[in-house]
Amino acid sequence: MHLPRRDFIKYGTVAVASAFKGTASTKYRIMEERIDFDVIIVGGSYAGLSAAMALGRSLRHVLIIDSGYPCNRQTPHSHNFISHDGEKPSVIAEKARSQVMAYPTVRFYDGLAVYGKRTDTGYEIGTQGGQTFGAKKLLFATGIKDIMPDITGFQECWGISVIHCPYCHGYEYRGKKTAIMANGERAFHIASLVHNLTDNVTILTRGKADFNTDQIDRLEKHNIQIIETDVVKIAHEQGYVNQVVFRGGSNIHFDAVYAALPFEQHSDIPAKLGCELTDLGHIKVDMSQKTSIEGIFACGDSSSMMRSVAYAVATGNIAGAMINHQLTEEMF
Repeated sequence: MHLPRRDFIKYGTVAVASAFKGTASTKYRIMEERIDFDVIIVGGSYAGLSAAMALGRSLRHVLIIDSGYPCNRQTPHSHNFISHDGEKPSVIAEKARSQVMAYPTVRFYDGLAVYGKRTDTGYEIGTQGGQTFGAKKLLFATGIKDIMPDITGFQECWGISVIHCPYCHGYEYRGKKTAIMANGERAFHIASLVHNLTDNVTILTRGKADFNTDQIDRLEKHNIQIIETDVVKIAHEQGYVNQVVFRGGSNIHFDAVYAALPFEQHSDIPAKLGCELTDLGHIKVDMSQKTSIEGIFACGDSSSMMRSVAYAVATGNIAGAMINHQLTEEMF
């Protein structure tokens, strides 16, 4: 890649040449020599960018580190986010990035953060490319990584017609023949929401169904069928489901499949720094988005089961404001 400029960050006694993305015109903006930053934000999607805007508007020196691998990269349209309903996720993110990078104290590093450690003045983050940066505070907006089942075609449909959220995708599949690939309480909860959008719902438990008597009665009342046979394939056209194929070869046509997937943190740095996780596996935060470790905050999907663009932006905004508040208290 040809870079119109080379930017140098001096960290300790080592000068490192790096490319830092800049303004809306996508030119690279030269970076003044800095030993460290007020805040390093690991993760530059909606939550991280929202936090960076709050901090940039308070003249905090911020470095966003992002590897460019958002979890919704396959999703064709984002919904339930006022003013951007129906927009392509990458378009929203690029517009947000251009607006955030207009603030002169914010910098963007295109790369993967691989480790973090405590220092005498705050924290240090190291990247896969060998660069090292320091900051008084850390904010993790790194999201989560869905663990895909061993089902042919599943990953290709994920975020398109194999979906996770009725609020994000349900309206587009209203009245359509819909499957719910889950079991137990999770399947029952999704079924109650989806039934409001379509009366053609089938639950695919992929094994023995785990419902209590009351749940079975309610599902039967709403004509929701339960199929326990394992799913081995999702036949599709460019990510849009045609058939769900079961073990043994039988198949059923569906237009959409809701799936409740296990997940893991996209970055293991918060846990290695000692941040407590919830029983579900999210980074534990308080109402100010503070983690259990002083000086470290988290926002977006990594810290909540509420997975939506709107929620990520909201928690990022809160985190940015609370970090600025904490810096102000320490410095004023």
